[in-house]
Amino acid sequence: MKRFKVGVLTLMSIVCIAATAFSPMSEESKVWEATDKAKKFVKETIIIGFFASPYEAGWTEDSHLHDYLNRSRATGITGHDMTIAAASYTWEEFIKENQKYRATMAQDKEKYIFVRSVRDIEAAHERGNTTAVIWNSQTSTILNGDLGKVATLKEMGISSMILSYNDLFRAGSGCLAEYNGNTTGVTAWGLSIIDAMVKHGIIVDLSHMGPITTKGIMDHMDKNHPGVPYVFTHSLPHGLYKNEKNATERGCYRNITDEEAIRAAQSGGYISPTFTEWMMDGIWPDDITPQQCADMIDYYVKLVGVDHVGIASDDMFTTAPTMDFVAKNPNMYDDGGYMVDAFKKGASGCGELAKILPAITDELWKRGYKDEDIAKIYGGNKMRVYNKVW
Repeated sequence: MKRFKVGVLTLMSIVCIAATAFSPMSEESKVWEATDKAKKFVKETIIIGFFASPYEAGWTEDSHLHDYLNRSRATGITGHDMTIAAASYTWEEFIKENQKYRATMAQDKEKYIFVRSVRDIEAAHERGNTTAVIWNSQTSTILNGDLGKVATLKEMGISSMILSYNDLFRAGSGCLAEYNGNTTGVTAWGLSIIDAMVKHGIIVDLSHMGPITTKGIMDHMDKNHPGVPYVFTHSLPHGLYKNEKNATERGCYRNITDEEAIRAAQSGGYISPTFTEWMMDGIWPDDITPQQCADMIDYYVKLVGVDHVGIASDDMFTTAPTMDFVAKNPNMYDDGGYMVDAFKKGASGCGELAKILPAITDELWKRGYKDEDIAKIYGGNKMRVYNKVW
C-alpha cells in the first residue's frame, strides 16, 4: 500500500464552448524536467487538481478526456474537482453534461471513483490506477429557480458551487460585471442558495465573483454560519504582480485581493492559485514555469499560512478555439479587450498539472518547503475542508 501524505487544476475554457476547432489536448503545455525523487513524491502523495473543462469547452471527443486523465494518473494525481456547469447553464444543460461525462467514463469504468466522501479519495489513492471524480459547478443558474434542487445536487455528488460566473445573474454580480461598474452584489436569492448549500454540505466557492458579491457572502457566512469554511478554488493574487513593470492599473478582474484571501483562510478555507498565465496580466511573456507556479504558491503561503493554500492548474489545452470564440462574441467578454491583450502579451500555454507538478515540487524543496507542508498544499488542505463541510 502507498504511504499516505495528507496531500492536492477554472473555467477560462468555458468561453470556447461553441468552438469546433480543436488541437490535441494541452499541446501548448510543455513537459518540465524533474528529479526522480519529485516524481516519486507526487505518486505517493494525495494530489487533488481542478479540471474545469466541460464537454465542447475543453474536450470534444471521448479520447481527449481519456488521454488527459491517463496522463494525470500516470503522473500520480489522485483526482480532480471537475466542472460540469458554468456561466448560464440550465438544469437541463447540467444534466446533459453530467450524462456525457459519465457515459464517456463508463467506457473505462474501472478507472474512476465518483466521490461522495473523503474515504473515496483515499481509496483512489490506494488503488493508484483510478481517478477520484469530484463534481463542481461554477454557476447557480442550474437550479432553474428551484432551491429544492440543491439537495438533489448534493445527492448527485456536487462538492462545491459558485453563485455567479463572471457576469450578472439572479444570485449576484460576477467579477466582470463589477469590473464594468455593476454594484448589485449578492442578492437575497443568492444568500438563500448559500444557506441551502451549507445545509446540504456543498462548499461555497468564491472564485470568479466580484468583490462586492464576495464580501456580501463572506459577511453572511461569518454571521450566520460561523465555523463553516469558504474557499477560492482557482484565484490568483493580484498582489503578486501589481507592481510589475508591465502590469495594468487594475489587473485581471478575476484575481483577488489579499484581504479576500485572508478572510477565506480565517474561515478555515483554502485559496488555490491557478497556473493560467493570462490572468497574471500578461506580464510573463513565456510559458508558465515551475518557478512562477511556485511564486504563486509561495505568495499565498506567506500571506495566509501553509494550512490554507492549494493548487489549481486551470488547463485550457489550447488557446486557439478560445480566442476564436472571443473574437466572434465580443459582447460576452466586454472587458475593453483586456483578455485578448493579455493573451497576446502572455504565454501561449498553461501549466498542465501532470506535466509541471513534479518540477514544482523540486522548486518548492529548493525554497525550503518540507514534505508535510507540500502535501498539505497538494491535497491535504482540500481534504480537511471536504471533511469539515461534507
